[in-house]
Amino acid sequence: MIRRPGRLALVAVLLAAGGLLVASALRDTLTYYRTPAELLAEPEAARDRVRLGGEVVPGSLRHDGELVVFRLTEAGRDVAVRQRGVPPETFREGEDAVVEGRLGADGVFDADHVVVRHGNEYRPSTPAVEPPDAR
Repeated sequence: MIRRPGRLALVAVLLAAGGLLVASALRDTLTYYRTPAELLAEPEAARDRVRLGGEVVPGSLRHDGELVVFRLTEAGRDVAVRQRGVPPETFREGEDAVVEGRLGADGVFDADHVVVRHGNEYRPSTPAVEPPDAR
């Protein structure tokens, strides 16, 4: 039979190991992105692969064959983005988006993946109609 201090040590080791496994699993599911201001403040760090998030500037979206060019903005700063391929169907001007890629030497963000951000609030598309006898 294990003495009480031995049991406590065993439980502590098992809890620590379990915590490390959970933290490791969660690390792969977290998605962080930089804003245009953060990206522009550290252009050297942005040469590595990063995620960039912001609103697609209205009037900036252009399609040129397979090339899509637009600007992302947030807090008054914006970055030009170019992406090869077709963005998601829900990708529109004035909507939030997150792109993955690298900031080029020319100051344009070369994206290879575009994700449209969705809010975390549910709102019905039309107002609910109250039955006449509900009062």
